[in-house]
Order: sequence, then structure tokens, then C-alpha cells
Amino acid sequence: MKMDIKNTIKKTLRLSLFASIIGSTTAMVADKVTYQLDWLPGGDKAPVYVGIQQGFFEEVDLDVKIASGRGSTDALTKIATGQADIGSADIGALMAARAQDDVKVVAVHPYFTQAPHAFFFLKSSGITSIKDLKGKKVATSPFTSSNAFLPLVLKENGLSEADIQLVKADPGALSPMMITGNTDAIIAWVTNTALFKSQASSAGKEVVEVPWSDSGLSLYSSSLLASEKFLEERPEVAKRFMKAFAKAIKFTYENPDKAGDDLHTMVPEVDAEIVSAQIKSITNLVFNDVTTKDGFGRFTPERIQQTWEYVAEANGLSVDALDPSTVIDTSFVAE
Repeated sequence: MKMDIKNTIKKTLRLSLFASIIGSTTAMVADKVTYQLDWLPGGDKAPVYVGIQQGFFEEVDLDVKIASGRGSTDALTKIATGQADIGSADIGALMAARAQDDVKVVAVHPYFTQAPHAFFFLKSSGITSIKDLKGKKVATSPFTSSNAFLPLVLKENGLSEADIQLVKADPGALSPMMITGNTDAIIAWVTNTALFKSQASSAGKEVVEVPWSDSGLSLYSSSLLASEKFLEERPEVAKRFMKAFAKAIKFTYENPDKAGDDLHTMVPEVDAEIVSAQIKSITNLVFNDVTTKDGFGRFTPERIQQTWEYVAEANGLSVDALDPSTVIDTSFVAE
């Protein structure tokens, strides 16, 4: 009888220990999320790296993997086809795609509330304004959303695409092409200013930046996009991601030097000081009069409509081709 009691106790203890091990193992299994970049790692991409390095995603039981990208169109395609769950891309690219096809992707959080598009050229080129680009060779990435808005900014300055020699090149080749004189100017985002200036300085040259926002192009740009499947099937995971990502954005712009170190830790070939300089130079794209008025992480119907009207004109689409309110989902914004 005593032997039976002892065996029962031992068996109970073993079962309890096994259940405890299983329970602790389950608790340690984090939900996996694939985050899609829309460009090369740099200051504007720092928040997702910060979220990983500072443990913000780990705090909400998320295991985030970062996928490389080559432009908004590329990122949008990968999110739409399920290769990624959520990521960054220009909301204009999403609007244009949704106006022409049933793309199962929505914008869930604005990031740049001002447009980052710009022309860059060497000070020694003799170019002083956009008007001076007439007859010049201008290089751009095949996938950047800037290409869609190019006709608008040229029109504002009395030019058309026929007035310039537009060539397509890999994003990583743009700055070297400009510095070596293989192109007169390049099209890129102001997020690259610090990097371009550093590269040009090493060659004894100086870069000039002409932001398109100076020509009145005021609209939402880079945003957090997510696949509808991800939001529908894993809403709680999406909410946790949004909460951690919002925290990472604020940390990044409050601590640019630390954010630079975090990105460098994960991508050693990217210089931490340049990342920090990039973050400092683009803070006004993220936190500005728009976010002061509307609130951080908030889309407004008026600005969404204004953005769509720019996008429609840039892509030769009818304004009636899309109800822009259908491209956003505000239910996942962290309080």
C-alpha cells in the first residue's frame, strides 16, 4: 500500500514537472513577424532595428525578421503576396495600386507626414535650381515612388520629362554616379542626404539637396503597410507590433546616436554616425506641424484625400477611381 502511495506521488511530481516545462517553453515561444523594408538600411529604417535591439518587440512576445527591399513597389508586392506581414512603403504607391487592382494591403500608421523626395547634384555642376535640369542627365531608381511625382515637380518648374534625360539605376549606384560625373543629378529621398554628403566629402566634393516639398508637394509619404490577411488572421499580433513599433519610432528620434549604434550592430557595413546624422536631418518628416495638429500615428480624412489627389494626377488616374479612405485601417494604432 505504502509503495503504491509513493509511486503515485512520484508520478504526480513527474507530471507536474513535465507540465511546468511545457508551460515555460510555450511562454517563451514568440510570435514571428516578417517586416519588409522598402529601401536600403539607413536612418529612416532605424525604428525596426531599434525595436529589436532595445527589446521592444521582445517585451510584447514578438520575434521580428527584417526582409530587404528595393523600393515601394517591391515592398508592396512582397506584402501583398504574403512574403512579409507588415513593412514600410510610400502610401502613394499603395493608392495607385488599389485604384487599379484589388491589392490586399492597407496603411495602418503614417510615418513621414511630409514628402521626402528630392533632387541631388554636385555644387560644382553649375546647377542651382530645378529649372537648370533642362537637357541634363538625371538618374533614379526603377522602383522609387519619387518617379510617380517627378512630372508634377517638373511641371511646377516649367519643365516636362521630355526636358531631361532620365535613366534608371540601382539605388546603391546613384550617389557614385553623381560623384563620378556619370550623371548630372539624381533623384532620391532626403533620408540619404547625410550619406551622400559623406561620400561626396571623401571625394573632395559637395552635394546640394533640393527637396520637392519646397515646391508645394505636401502629402503623406512613407507609411506602415500591412497585409489584410495578417490583420484578419493575427489581429492581436498586429496590435502588439504596432505598440512596440510606435515606441521604437519615438525612441529613435529622441536617441539618434543610440539608434545609429543599434542599426550598425545588426548591419555592420552601415556607419552608425551617418545613421545618426540621417535621423537628425529627417526628424521634421516624422514630427512636424502635421503631427502636432493631428496627433502622432493619425491619418486624417482631409490629408488622405489631398494625398490621393496628388497621386491620381501623378499616375494619370481619375480622382473617382478610388475612395482613399479605403486604403487605411486605423483600428490598430497604439493608444
